[in-house]
Amino acid sequence: MIFKSSTKEIPETRTVPQHIAIIMDGSGRWATKRFLPRVAGHAKGVEAVRGVVEACVLQKVKFLTLFAFSSENWRRPADEVSLLMRLFVTALEKEVAKMHANDIRLKVVGDLSRFDEALQQMIVAAELKTQGNQGLTVTICANYGGRWDIMQAVNRLRKDFPLDVALNEDQLAPYLSMSYAPEPDLFIRTGGETRISNFLLWQLAYSELYFADTFWPDFDANALSLAIDSYQKRERRFGRTSAQIEAPGSK
Repeated sequence: MIFKSSTKEIPETRTVPQHIAIIMDGSGRWATKRFLPRVAGHAKGVEAVRGVVEACVLQKVKFLTLFAFSSENWRRPADEVSLLMRLFVTALEKEVAKMHANDIRLKVVGDLSRFDEALQQMIVAAELKTQGNQGLTVTICANYGGRWDIMQAVNRLRKDFPLDVALNEDQLAPYLSMSYAPEPDLFIRTGGETRISNFLLWQLAYSELYFADTFWPDFDANALSLAIDSYQKRERRFGRTSAQIEAPGSK
């Protein structure tokens, strides 16, 4: 399926976002405020993922993309990185069967070459198991960066086109790591920070941005509903004026 580019066409605006992308921030700080090791916050954050996935199913969201581990997160302390990898393995072991039973498709995008072979094999198996599901698509961005995504797309594209050919957006789009999904309607970042941190740089061109002070482990169905309520109050113009949007037949 080919999805519309928000810079070239006007996508359909829905009451409920078709695609929500989230930076799950604040797990370490959640733990520190409770005098717990940071790893305890990350473990609690896995539970929050489960709750948000369930809420998206109920809200009939079609795509949920979660920034789990950025290409810059390798700069964190080695023991924390190791724990995050173990949590990833544990989550795959525990959650994939449940996701499959609930018609949820799982995708993992990013430069997976830095993960150990066993984890890479688990990811491939999870994607294969759920690839035919038609409900919510949950994408985990792991060792992902927006600039990496654009560059890998350009490099792959250049293998298929002569260097002297002028390229356009339509030609590049299929090579992006999330070409199977529409651009996010709603971007959420928890934890009180107000930046996008190299996440989906291409895809967020016209996404509505929502920043929550809530730390990720406390972000639940009610918090998601508040974000969607905020989204529903936005006027999505895509470069147009308000008068154009209000004109009959414009939406």
